[in-house]
Amino acid sequence: MAGRTPKTYYIKTYGCQMNVRDSETIAGIFQGLGLAPAQDMTEADVILVNTCTVRDKAEQKVYGLLGRFRELKEENPDLILGICGCMPQQREVAKHLRSRYPYLDIIIGTHNLNQLTAYMQQVLNERRQVFEIWEERASEELAMPARRAGKFKAFVNISWGCNNFCTYCIVPYVRGREKSREPQSILEEITGLAKEGFVEITLLGQNVNSYGKDLPGKPDFARLLKEISAIPGIERIRFMTSHPKDVSERLIAAMAALPKVCNHLHLPLQAGSNRILGLMNRGYTREHYMNLVRKIRSALPEIALTTDIIVGFPGETEADFQATLEIIEQVRFDSAFTFMYSPRAGTPAASMEEQLAQREMGERLQRLIAVQNAISLARNQELVGTTQEILVDEWADNKAKGRTTTNKLVFFDSPQDLTGTIVHVKITAAKTWSLAGELGDEA
Repeated sequence: MAGRTPKTYYIKTYGCQMNVRDSETIAGIFQGLGLAPAQDMTEADVILVNTCTVRDKAEQKVYGLLGRFRELKEENPDLILGICGCMPQQREVAKHLRSRYPYLDIIIGTHNLNQLTAYMQQVLNERRQVFEIWEERASEELAMPARRAGKFKAFVNISWGCNNFCTYCIVPYVRGREKSREPQSILEEITGLAKEGFVEITLLGQNVNSYGKDLPGKPDFARLLKEISAIPGIERIRFMTSHPKDVSERLIAAMAALPKVCNHLHLPLQAGSNRILGLMNRGYTREHYMNLVRKIRSALPEIALTTDIIVGFPGETEADFQATLEIIEQVRFDSAFTFMYSPRAGTPAASMEEQLAQREMGERLQRLIAVQNAISLARNQELVGTTQEILVDEWADNKAKGRTTTNKLVFFDSPQDLTGTIVHVKITAAKTWSLAGELGDEA
C-alpha cells in the first residue's frame, strides 16, 4: 500500500437474501470507517465481493470478476480488493484464491465479518494481506452496523446455518451448523426498524421452521411470528426459507390467525420422486408433501405457494422426472425457481454415479419450465377482476409497482408517489410473471 486513505467503497453481491443481508452489514462497517458508497466499481477505493457457491455458474462469475481486478490494481496500487462469503469459506477454494489472485488484500469467509474493521486497519497499517477463515460463527453480531438497502422493507436474520445436510447442498459446510438468535434480540431489532419507518420485514434463515430448537426453552417459529405481529408499525411479515419436513400445525395456524403474516409460503419441493428425495436426504416423501399442501390450503385458501425444483439429480430417470411434473401439475405452484443439478465439491451427490449429461438436464429443464409457466399464467389470470392490497415499491413518471401479500408483482398508474404505503389496486390484466391494475379511489 502507498498509504492513501480510502474514501469510497463498492460491494458486489452474489447469491441469496442471506448474502444481501451480509452486504448490508459490510456497508454499515465501511460507513463506520468513514467511507462513502461509490456508484461504480471503477470509482471505488475499496472493492469487496460477497460470494455464493450454491451453483457453479455463480462461482464462474466471481472468477471472471477477479480476473478483471488485476488491471484495476495495476492502474491503482492503492486500491483495496477483497473477497468474502461462501466461496472462500471452503478451505481449498480459499487457498486457490490466495495463490491464483495474490493481489487480493482481504480473503475471509462467512463467519468473521465482525472483524472487518480490524482487517481493514491491518491492510492499511501493516500493508499485508489478510487471509483468515473461521470454522464457525463466534457470536450473533448483535451490535453490528448496517446500511439497509431499502427504506421501508428490511431483512432480519433469525438464524444462521443449517443442520439438514441435503446431499447436493454446500450450505451446511460454508454457513455452519444452525444457530438461532435469541427472540428478544430479534424483537428489539424489528422494533427499532419500525420506529425508523420500516413497514415490511423478511425473516431470514436457511430453515426458519426449525427456529429455536437450539435455544433454552425452545421458543418456536410460530410464537416468534405472533410476537413480531404485536410490534406497532410493522404491517407485513415475510419469511424464507421453509423446509417441508418442519412445517408444523402451529405454524399453519399462526399464519392463518395473524393478518400481518403475508399469504405466501415458499416451500422447496426439489423433486417429486420418492427415490430421488431419498437420495437427496430431504427427509420427507411426496405423500408427506402433498398432505402438507392440503393442510396449508385448507387453512389458507388464497395462499400463494412457490417452490424450488432441481432437475437432473444423479440417477434421475425419465420416470422420476415425470413424478416431479405430476406434483407440479397437482399442486399448481404460483411460481417455481428451477435449476439444473450442479455438483458441488465436498457434497455426497458430487461423487454419486449416474451423473446426467448437460444436454439431458437442459431438455428436461425446458419441459419443466414450459409446464410451470402455463400454470403461473393461469394462476395470475385467476386474479383479474379482484382488488389487491399492494405495498408500493417504486414510483417514477406516474408509474408505480409493488407487491401483493401473496408476493405478486403489480404495475399500475399513480399520479402521486405512494412509495412505502399500502394501497388497493384492481387487477385488470395478467402475464406470467406480473399483473397490471388500476389504483383505487381511496388513494
